[in-house]
Amino acid sequence: MAKKGLTLKIGELHSDIASLRNVNISIGAVTGERWGEPMGPTPFPSLTTLRSWDHILLDRYKPFYLPFCDLCCLCTFGKCDLTGNKRGACGIDMAAQQSRIVLLASSIGAATHIAHARDLVGHVIGEFGRSHPIDVGGNAIEVEAPHTRLVCGIKPETLGDLEEILEYCENQVTQLLAVTHTGQEGSCLDFESKVLHAGMIDHVGMEIADIAQISAYAMPKADPESPLVDLGMGTVDIRKPVILVIGHAVPPAAGIIDYMRDNDLESKIELTGICCTALDMTRYSSQAKIIGPISWQLRYIRSGVPDLIVIDEQCIRCDTLVEAAKIQAPVIATSEKNCCSLPDRTADPAEEIVSDLVSGRIPGALILDTQKVGEVAVRTVSEVAKKRRKFKNLPSVDEIVRMAKKCTQCAQCRRACPNDLPILYAVKAAASGNLRGLDEIYDDCVGCGRCESACTQKIPLHSIIVAAADRMTKEESYCIRSGRGAIQDVEIRKVGGPIVLGEIPGVVAFVGCANYPKGSREVAEMCMEFAKRRYIVCTSGCAAMSAGMYRDENGKTAYELYPGSFEAGGIVNVGSCVSNAHISGAAIKIASIFARRPLRGNYEEIADYVHNRVGAVGVAWGAMSQKAAAIASGFWRLGIPVVVGPHGSKYRRMLLGRSDRTEDWYVHDARTGEDVYGGPVPEHLFFAAETKEEAMVMVAKLAMRPNDTTKGRAIKLSNYIDLHRRLIGNMPPDISLFVRKTADIPVTMKDEVERHLADAGWTEKEIPDPTLLERMIRKSKEA
Repeated sequence: MAKKGLTLKIGELHSDIASLRNVNISIGAVTGERWGEPMGPTPFPSLTTLRSWDHILLDRYKPFYLPFCDLCCLCTFGKCDLTGNKRGACGIDMAAQQSRIVLLASSIGAATHIAHARDLVGHVIGEFGRSHPIDVGGNAIEVEAPHTRLVCGIKPETLGDLEEILEYCENQVTQLLAVTHTGQEGSCLDFESKVLHAGMIDHVGMEIADIAQISAYAMPKADPESPLVDLGMGTVDIRKPVILVIGHAVPPAAGIIDYMRDNDLESKIELTGICCTALDMTRYSSQAKIIGPISWQLRYIRSGVPDLIVIDEQCIRCDTLVEAAKIQAPVIATSEKNCCSLPDRTADPAEEIVSDLVSGRIPGALILDTQKVGEVAVRTVSEVAKKRRKFKNLPSVDEIVRMAKKCTQCAQCRRACPNDLPILYAVKAAASGNLRGLDEIYDDCVGCGRCESACTQKIPLHSIIVAAADRMTKEESYCIRSGRGAIQDVEIRKVGGPIVLGEIPGVVAFVGCANYPKGSREVAEMCMEFAKRRYIVCTSGCAAMSAGMYRDENGKTAYELYPGSFEAGGIVNVGSCVSNAHISGAAIKIASIFARRPLRGNYEEIADYVHNRVGAVGVAWGAMSQKAAAIASGFWRLGIPVVVGPHGSKYRRMLLGRSDRTEDWYVHDARTGEDVYGGPVPEHLFFAAETKEEAMVMVAKLAMRPNDTTKGRAIKLSNYIDLHRRLIGNMPPDISLFVRKTADIPVTMKDEVERHLADAGWTEKEIPDPTLLERMIRKSKEA
């Protein structure tokens, strides 16, 4: 592994050749190889190194464009109308422009995670030293960084080793952003190839970030029994001073926890969080509490419960300072990326900052020293809480009725609502004193506040929805298993065979944001359904919180009902957004640990193995951000399909297969050396489902792989057919495409399936030992 260089200073040196004085000799990286595995063909890949593999995927899963806008407005030649067969002033067409925007989104997402990783690594090196060892699972994990090993060919051992990897990622993000400049790339498929590249480096960046914080902050290390922690507004003791932390960077929250521990205040102050910082601070202290996903920001702030708000970076409402002022709560900003126009008080004494915040002389402060953040936040909240007395910005029932009477039923609120909620009818009923309609809207509200901005009468619609559901918010008391981090190698060895053979029907990962079409309950229901069916279910980020925000008829959450181990029927919360790398990393480790495929710098072979043999599917049911786009792109390059909710169509394009095009589904059979029909599995790489029911059926279908044994395919078909019958109402019309031999047919469905096969003119097919690499090599030679 390359180590940082050193500098030699020579005061005076005399020799036969020369006399030297005051000379500095700098030595760059010192390389010491400690890894016996030979280097593969693609270490540190450039934008085009893996282009042939990308095009194999894109030939099968062709982009299907859903233009969110018909214009290009990125240069001063525009606006350019790209409808029909028109081209812009630079010559770009609609397809290339849509892929260009997708690349921009994915590059922004990757840059955000990588910048987060850079800040985190720099911080923990400053605190713990460059030689601090990496430890994500002790003796339970030998493959500590599957993405880093696969992409870069590096085996990191210390925090300092992570810097070289970040330098590569940063370089690639810069190259990708350059591609989006006017007059660069013009091919939609090459834009899409670079989208996949952005996703790949995003997963490397996420992996580095989580490795750093797990190693430095003693977070759970691949622990299937990580503790259950409190989740929901109802878990907060409002009699205590309450700090709210929002964002994704854990160091400021860790600074707060450290100060409370050092001063014996953990039991006297409530530390609550929203979004991924909440997840990560509960990995550092199980006494911290998670309020909910990103969509809970407005409702929690307006409830008046937080006495002080600390923000770091990513997915934070831009009006947080405005909303905080309404409840007289000071704000501390802690990131250079999100300063909120607040004065930089980093260099000032803590006493002065506390005094100014408590007195209200300033609405907040920018503090870039995490230890000082801890001291100022804790001391300030202790004083502010006495003055605020939980000042709320939510109306009373009488005020709701009075404001509802101002409604003119213009329906602007409904037009603005992303989920088309019947707000105007609920407000009309509220004007008569019936708040039930507002109460029912609460669960489906994504907390965006667009209804308020659209209201011609300036009614605080989000506030009256939350106020009407006051009883529900007080009863929001759930639990979530704190993020465990990586998957143990021994877990991979146990499940690798059953997954590859199809006997465990699949790995389903619920990831991403909270822009849900019908509330978070749908995520919990899907998680429980697939765990009950013996899939391995993984969760992360906002989706992990949503999975815990529902109780079954016995009052149990998903995390109480199912184990946290990576096994059939387990629900595995890996952690925050950056922990997504452990999910894709598990697929890589199956190829490396179970199948013993060379890992080091060997991306194409590993991706080919994962695509053809590992039945993994990602579900980003509430995907909203550019980071979610980058995360999905990283799964795609590994050949792992992703299903999104209806709002996911706004990412502008899907990657859809055509099951009717037989020629698209040929694979090379490594046993016979022939190209054979492998079937449309997985059928799509990126698919937007309209309903939860459609998504569940699609997940069961996309978990199928050409390598499935007859026993494994029968299990997968049984789930697909049963879900289709129960949720859609009939036998899947395409079942004949997925039955290769009669032994594939589920025994309990044999008669009905055989009748369907006879009607479809079905014939038996061989089960291949599948790979796409030979076809990729031939295509490259032909080109």
